[in-house]
Amino acid sequence: MKWNKYTIDTTTEAVDFISASLSELGIEGIEIEDNVQLTQEEAKTMFVDFIPELPPDDGRAKVNFYMDADQPQDGILDKVRQELETLRSFVDIGAGTVAESQTEDKDWINNWKQYWHTFKVGGLYIKPTWEPETEEMQGHQVLSIDPGAAFGTGSHETTRMVIMQLQKYLSGGEEVLDIGCGSGILSVVALKYGAAHALGTDLDPNAIAASMENAQQNSIDPEKFEVIRGNIIDDVSIQERCGYEAYDIVCANILADVVIPLSKMVTRHMKHGGYFITSGIIDTKEQEVLEAFRKNPELEIAEINHDGEWVNITARRK
Repeated sequence: MKWNKYTIDTTTEAVDFISASLSELGIEGIEIEDNVQLTQEEAKTMFVDFIPELPPDDGRAKVNFYMDADQPQDGILDKVRQELETLRSFVDIGAGTVAESQTEDKDWINNWKQYWHTFKVGGLYIKPTWEPETEEMQGHQVLSIDPGAAFGTGSHETTRMVIMQLQKYLSGGEEVLDIGCGSGILSVVALKYGAAHALGTDLDPNAIAASMENAQQNSIDPEKFEVIRGNIIDDVSIQERCGYEAYDIVCANILADVVIPLSKMVTRHMKHGGYFITSGIIDTKEQEVLEAFRKNPELEIAEINHDGEWVNITARRK
């Protein structure tokens, strides 16, 4: 599918005003290009896997928007230029020119891949599917992954901590429940380290597709890995599908505000002596999560680990 790409040459000061004006005109899919580095607070709220390093901010910016090349434009460019002239009266919009080009889906769907390369977590190499295995990886576990549209490349601190806990607590033959499975990376890691079976749950349909593709990419036996869509916290049918007192390990790399209600009911799905491995918890929420864990009389804290500002809490069902 081809798109007309329109690029407004402007300033960082004006991007919010221009974005709002474009939205009012009914234009969706706005993209901002600048050298303003994400703050740590922004990174936390976006829950990104990595933040590319940028050159110094020089005050310049571009605002891009896209329109189907096969659809009539209905004078939209004239309206955009009129909005820019209105904005010019109270904010520095720079040149405020609009350039037109054409692009295809693949140009922006795959652009992020240039920032992600092979890395190591413990003894596990995690590599993108588009990079080859190297001699250095021989004799080690290798996870080949393409997150697609779902969260989970393994490079985020929270994912790394859960992987390290799986490496520690898996001995072989375990049943694993992966809540909020994302790209399926934790389930695939568990199976590579000897788990007998893994069941993933997620609300996002993209996660279901990405999980199955990553399992296939890593030659995981389809009978050993299932993924279902739904909310285990409040959907009884999903709870029943997952089963009760069935899992040696439950992992949940999701936000603290989800881990807290999950801690109240997760033990019904765990075997006695099983482990609940969690992350996605920013350190400002650590005490709140710990208090929730301690309110469940069946859970005892086994470990608390930190990586930067992120926290892993591992608990054991008594």
